[in-house]
Order: sequence, then structure tokens, then C-alpha cells
Amino acid sequence: VRYRPPFDWQAMLAFLGTRAMPGVERVGGDRYARVFDIAGRTGTVEVADVPARHSLRAIVRADDRAVLPAIRIRLRRLFDLDADPAAIAAVLGGDPTLGPLVAARPGLRVPGAWEPLELAVRAVLGQQITVRAATRLAARLVDALGSRVDTAGDGMTRAFPRADAFDVAVIRSLGMPAAR
Repeated sequence: VRYRPPFDWQAMLAFLGTRAMPGVERVGGDRYARVFDIAGRTGTVEVADVPARHSLRAIVRADDRAVLPAIRIRLRRLFDLDADPAAIAAVLGGDPTLGPLVAARPGLRVPGAWEPLELAVRAVLGQQITVRAATRLAARLVDALGSRVDTAGDGMTRAFPRADAFDVAVIRSLGMPAAR
């Protein structure tokens, strides 16, 4: 999956690594990996940067190749691959406050999410608690409601739940703060 350089891959991995949901995602070395469930089709994707080619290499393990276009869209969104660093630098570079920050961190991207539902759930879980606590709570949610993927390996065993899997009674049993 191609991108416009520069791309600060290490900053992206650091951000995602502190928020990786146990059982769903893994960040290690120079790679990001996760389990997915797209319309009932499960599998894994492992992503690494290939800077010489200005692209991310994705290794997808799935029984159905029909998921590939959806995975490509999700990767573009998750890693902010449609960003144009030159245009960003041109617009923000002249600002007295932002200019030096943009110059100091070329290729910094805005991390996204695998899918909008996951982003919304993470936002709700993260309200008024630490990133670590929200990540643990998300892992409990995934363990209770996510589809099991036995072939993932490396401790990745579940996909983030699809919308139709959410169950209010199960969510209440997870110990989520009542105000949420």
C-alpha cells in the first residue's frame, strides 16, 4: 500500500503499541499485526514499512480473497496513508508555532482506526481513564464479544466485535464505569 514520503513509521508504531488491544493487535519490532473480522470473514494482517518503495507491505492470511479491498481501505485509514506531507508542511510550515514542530517531525501522521465502530468504542472506553486502563477494558470487551480466530498465532485470538455482536448485558458485566 503506497504512501507519500516521508512517513514516520516508528512514531506510528509507538502510538499504536501503547494502545494495542491484547488478543487483537500486536506491535513488535518494526511490525503491526492484528486479527480482523470483515463481514464474518476472519483472518490476520501483518504490516511492515518498506521505505525504499514508499509503501507498507501487508501480509494477509484469510480464507477469502474478497476481503483484500476492505483491508486496503482499513490500512489506508489506520495509517493515514492519504496524507500529503508536502502539502501539510507548506500550509503549516509558515505558522510561527506549528512550523518548527512540523519541521522537527517530518512524516508524522494522524493515527486512525481499523474501522469507525472500533474508533467509537475506543473513544467511549477512554473517557476519564488512562490509556492503559482503556486498553485492558477493550481487551475484556473483545474477549467477551469478539469472534474467535484460532489461526492467528502470537497471542492474537480474537477479532474486534462486529456491531451485531454487542450485548448490553455482557458490556455491563465487564466492569465498565457506569457513567459510560
